[in-house]
Formats: sequence, C-alpha cells, structure tokens
Amino acid sequence: MDKKKKNISIRKEREQSKKLLSKRNLFFMLFTLIVFLLLTFRLGWIQFVKGSEYKEAAYVMQTSTQTIPAKRGTIYDSTGKILAASAEVDTVSINPGSVKYKDDSVVPSEVLAEAFSTIFELDYNTVLEKVNSDSSSITIAKKVEQDKIDALESWMKQNEVTTGINIDSDTKRYYPYNNLASHLIGFCGDDNYGLDGLESKWDSTLAGVAGKKITTLNGARQEIPDEDQVYIEPQDGNDIILTIDANIQSIVEKYLKQAVEENNCLRGGNAIIMDPNTGDILAMATYPDYNLNDPFTINSPSLAETWSELSSTDRNDALFKMWRNKAVSDGYEPGSTFKLVTAAIALEENLIEPDTSNDLVCNGYEQYYDTKINCWRSWAPHGSQSLREALQNSCNPALMQVGQRIGSKTYYKYLRAFNLIGRTGASVLGEASGQFVDEEDCGVIELATMSFGQRFTITPLQMITAVSAIVNDGILMQPRIVKQVIDTNSNVVTNIDPVEVRQVISKETSETMRDLMESVVTNGTGQYAKVTGYSVGGKTGTSEPSPGKEDEGYIASMIAISPTVNTQVVALVALYQPTANGHQGGSTAGPVVGQILSEVLPYLGISSADTETTDTESTSTLPDVRNKTISEAKKKLKAAGFRVNISGSENPDETLITDQVPKPGASLKNNSIICLYTAENNARITTTVPNLKGKTAAEATNMLKAKNLNINTTGSGVVVSQDIASGTSVEEGTIVHVTLQKEISDAH
Repeated sequence: MDKKKKNISIRKEREQSKKLLSKRNLFFMLFTLIVFLLLTFRLGWIQFVKGSEYKEAAYVMQTSTQTIPAKRGTIYDSTGKILAASAEVDTVSINPGSVKYKDDSVVPSEVLAEAFSTIFELDYNTVLEKVNSDSSSITIAKKVEQDKIDALESWMKQNEVTTGINIDSDTKRYYPYNNLASHLIGFCGDDNYGLDGLESKWDSTLAGVAGKKITTLNGARQEIPDEDQVYIEPQDGNDIILTIDANIQSIVEKYLKQAVEENNCLRGGNAIIMDPNTGDILAMATYPDYNLNDPFTINSPSLAETWSELSSTDRNDALFKMWRNKAVSDGYEPGSTFKLVTAAIALEENLIEPDTSNDLVCNGYEQYYDTKINCWRSWAPHGSQSLREALQNSCNPALMQVGQRIGSKTYYKYLRAFNLIGRTGASVLGEASGQFVDEEDCGVIELATMSFGQRFTITPLQMITAVSAIVNDGILMQPRIVKQVIDTNSNVVTNIDPVEVRQVISKETSETMRDLMESVVTNGTGQYAKVTGYSVGGKTGTSEPSPGKEDEGYIASMIAISPTVNTQVVALVALYQPTANGHQGGSTAGPVVGQILSEVLPYLGISSADTETTDTESTSTLPDVRNKTISEAKKKLKAAGFRVNISGSENPDETLITDQVPKPGASLKNNSIICLYTAENNARITTTVPNLKGKTAAEATNMLKAKNLNINTTGSGVVVSQDIASGTSVEEGTIVHVTLQKEISDAH
C-alpha cells in the first residue's frame, strides 16, 4: 500500500514537473516572442522612423562639408576709388584629437596650444580649451593674414605635422581710407555680412551666395580622394558705385572736423554736399567719425578711460551712438535756414513780392494771445522791411507774418510736397521722417514758430533736399547715393537713374529764390560764406533749444548754393551745441561753408566768374631749387624775393639741395620763407599753427612769420577761416591759406 501511494506521489510530482516545464517553456516562448517583437519594432523604428536621421548622422560622420565664402562686392566712389573691398584671407580650424605627426602619433594638446597662441597672438588657455574640445571640428582663428599662414605652414613643416589642421579660404572686409565717410559706408561683421550703413542697407546686393565643398572622410576623419567630391562654386557679390566723391568727402571732413573742434561743439556736427540737378550726394559727413577697420573701438577719449567700468548695455549704447549717421537718422530744428521754405511757399502762392518796401514790419517781437515771440535782435528791431530785407536780416517777426498769410492748410500741403513730413526715399540705412505737430493741431503759435524753423524736427538730408528743389527750377529730386550696380559674374552694369519726384514750385519762383539767397550772402547774415570769384547764395540758421531740452544747446547752421544761376552745388553744415566763439549760424557755420565751397567749386571745374584777388601784395611763383648747390639755391630764391632757412655746415658750393618746403610752383608773397634740406641735414623742424580768427591780414602774417610759416590770403577785413586748424603741427615753411571778411554785426 505504501508502495502504491509512493508511486502515485511520484506520478503526481512528474505531472507537476511536466506542467511546470510546460509553463516555463510557454513563458520562455512568450518572452522570446516579446523580445522578437521589440527587436522587430526597434528595427522598424530605426529603419522607417529614425532611418533618415541616422542616415544623416552617418553621412555627417563620413563626410566633411566646408563653406566656401563668397567674395563680397566692392564699394567704389564716383571716381573709381575703392572705399570698401574684400581681401583673401584664411580660416584655421582643427579636428581635435586628429592632429598627427608624420609617424601617425597624436600631437600633444599643449604643443598645439603653444604654437597657435604664439602664431596667432591668442590666449593660451582659451586655445588649449579648444584643442581639448570634443567637437569634430573647431575654429582656431578667423580672417588670418598670409604672413601668419606662412608661419603656421612653416611650423607644421618643421614639426612634421601632416594631418588635422585645416586652412580654408576666407575673405576679410577692409576700408582703405579708414574713417572716410564712416557713418555713410558702415561696416561688416566677422561673417562678412553688413552691420551698419550702406554695408547693411545694400547687403543683399554686396554679399553674394556662399559655396560648399563636400568630401568623404575615413575613420580618422581624413579626406578620401574620390570622384564623389561635391564642389558648389560661390557666387561673388555685386559691386556698387556711389555718387560720393572721395576728394569732396575729404574736403568736407577736413573743415567739419576743424569747425567742431575749434567751436567746441559738444554734440558734433554734420555736413552734406548735393547736386540739385540729379539729387546726387557728393559728400555726407558726421563728426566725430570712427575707424571702419576698427569699429568696436570707441572714439571718445573720456569714454575710453571708463570703458571697462561700463555695463554691456551702456557699451552697446555708446557704440550705436558712435555709428549713428546723424545726417539721415537724427532730426534737428533747422532754425532760420527753414525761412527759405516759408519764403518759397509765399512767393509761389502770390502772397508776397520780394522787394515791396514796408511790406513786413519788425517791432522786436510778435504777440499771439498771451505768448510773446521775440526777434533774435529784439533790442534793436529791424523795422519796416521787404521780404528780401527780412531774409538778409534773418528777421523772425517778418517771417511769422509771412507764415500767417500762408495759413496752416497751404503750409502743410507744401511740407508734404517737399517730402518734409515723410522721408526722402534715399537708399540709406535708418532714415528718419520729419516730426511736425498734426495739421489739425497747428494753431497760430505753431504756425508762427514753424515759419522760422523751430519746434519741429527734420533731418539734414531732408533740409538739403528741399532747398535743392527750391533752386532746381522747383523740381524735387530723390537723393541718390548709389548710381550703378555691377554684376561681378557677368560684368553687366545696371544704372540707377536719378528720380524726379515732382514739381513743387515754379521755375519763376525758383529764379526769385536764388536771387534772394544771393543777396543774403552779399548783403546779409551769410557774408562769411562768400567765395572770391563765385556767386554764392544761402541762408544762415541759429536754432535755440526747445523747452525742456536746454542742455542740448544751440544749433548753428548754414545752407548755401553756387553758382546762383544754373546751380551745381548745395552745401549744408550743421554744428551742434557750439560752446566757443559764439553760436550764431552766420559767424560759426558760415565760414565753414565758405571754406568747403572754395575748394569744391574749383575741383568740380565750375568756372570762376572773377579771378581778381584783393591781395595787393606782389606774389611770385616758387622756383625749383632741388638738385642745385646751396649757394645756387640761395641766390635763386633771394632773387625771386624769398627768405631762406637752412641748417647744417656743409660746403655751400658742393652740397646739393634734396628737398624744399613749400614745394616748387607755389604762389607766395614776397619775403616768404623757404626751408631747404640736404641729404645730411634732412631732419624736419615742426611748429604749431596759431589761431588767426579775428586777426587782420597784417596781424596774421606777423603771427605766422614768427613761427616760420607762410600765408596766402583771400578777401579783406579780418580772418574768418584758415585751412589748417590752430594747434596743428606742421613743417616750417608750410603755407596757411586764410579767408578774410568784413566784420558782420548780424550773423544769426
């Protein structure tokens, strides 16, 4: 019995074991099935869902894609001078961990970092961090000049480094004239895309399209030469030709800088030269300027001293302010120069005649309700005047009376016609629009202040464009900065023709306005802008700060035209917050305009109507005494009426003259000093130019003679301008050209 029970027990155990085994088998089969399904799902996920992504990743691991930068187009001035160009440079990168010697051993990180930091003048620790990077490729240095590439290649050759260092072609933007037209041209970033000025505004034209080079890599990420290499050639950017003339731009910048510094203009200044017939901008300058090749270095010495203490926000604000082209982006109150617009409207609407006696009256002020608006010469009212006399005197009450005749509705019609409320449409970056009170809110007081150029803002570009229309037979031209685009791939030239916007005033009104403007210069507040031999017209302006903005100070300005018949040039100079030598537009900005025109007009080939000089002293042409002995040179110069200055103890009958100051051919007054130099005694002696403003011709001559400097004078009276700023260091013998004018009591 016990045996039978035992057998039954054994059978039950076997059956349970079989069941357990069966369950295990079933579990294993289910587990296997689940694993299989998961693997199948995973493979499907990889194949169909993530396949393209992994394929792309594998492609990236197995290939190298290098961007080939396009060469940015060149910017030329109107005479063909290069203002901005791109030079061939290189970018150096490495494949970290793959920089190897000839024997295939890896170059130590410290060795690489030391070499790169020395050759490229970089911080060692920064370079070491890059060398130890986990990236497959990392840039070490951008925009590298050829001399440093040569040094790198020499190091690689000496140390037998064969792989892992990449030298790729790149371009670098440079500006041959550094600060010239800096606010207009702008600059590029490291990626060769424009960040400011015309470089930004015309970026799509200049930039071009980058190319690519795609190559296959082996496990060590080295290129495998094969036929599958893909090369997409870059498309170079187009060139643009500006209306700006670099020579005129240089003249304008020279005198603007001198004026800002001599008058201590706390907010700088700007100047524009325009051809009214085409709208071409021949020069556009803002001072202080900055170096386009180093645009992130601040141009203010006082700010530079505290630069490290400034927050990043303050630094950015300072840089943006430095780059800002105030001639197009900042509004200003034009002051009395705007009286030209008021006068032109009144004449066109037949509301006034230019020479009707006693038509307007100045009692020193105008009263509107409880508001009293003074004339700038309220202590000595101008009395009864014609429109011509009112413009010559720059009389505010007279022009307020003219404005009231016009009325706000008509006035605003012309403001829109002159594009003073909107924008000029010039192809420049950041052009602002005029800011006037809304027409429906323009009452008698607003109209009164507007009529003499206050309590609204326009840009200097808008001002010169409006006046250009006034003198261009009434035709408003759109300002033009770029006149041609050249496709560098096909050499096809696209002309950007002048754009005639509309006829604003009649030809007859334009002729009258030119005549009135000429009388302002011949007999009015604009006399400091006279240029001997040329007919010049214009209007001065002195705008006082608006209520609440007293800390901004006065703005002294003048706008001028020449010739007054068939006008070819319009010039505007605005000086912001002058704090030395007065703040009147006539006496502060007027001489600057005269200086600019005295050089620009002859340069443009505009004939002088009168070549007579007011200088009664006899002059002689300086002979060339170079390559003559000291004795011969002295004899020849003394015979011509000149004094001689020479140092050294060489044999006068054997030693030859190698140089002279001034240069041969200069026209000089008798008794002028000539400095001579020999090969052994060639050290130049320098001196500083004194301030001649307000001096008579005799006083100026004696002051310069005391410093062994020469003088050329134009005009009579007292010195109103000098072509070399006071304090400038020059060689002895240098000629200082000065302009003299009779003193003017009304220079507003």
